[in-house]
Amino acid sequence: MDKEILEILKAMQQDMKSMKQDMSSMKQNMSSVEQDINSMKLDISSMKQDIASIKSTQKEHTQLLSALEHKTNVISAEQENLKHEVAEIKGEVKGIRKDLSNVELITASNWSDIVKLKAIK
Repeated sequence: MDKEILEILKAMQQDMKSMKQDMSSMKQNMSSVEQDINSMKLDISSMKQDIASIKSTQKEHTQLLSALEHKTNVISAEQENLKHEVAEIKGEVKGIRKDLSNVELITASNWSDIVKLKAIK
């Protein structure tokens, strides 16, 4: 019976050694997991900073885009105004040309009358 107890104790001792090894392996695995988690925390922190920077840049781009949009609208309005002014000037130039043609005709008629009057003298 002592032999049986001794064998049982040896088996228990072997099981305990195996359990210690398993626990040691688990501790190493836990340590590795903790290191991975710490590394991930650093990566997440870096990502948060990158995202904040991207948000800031995006906000600046949105403001620039709004300013450019406003300037484009102003330029379009000025362009429309210029179109109307050019059309008005075009009409005035046509009127001046017509008046100038009439002045030329009247001047030619006057010269003709002057020549006739000189011929009568």
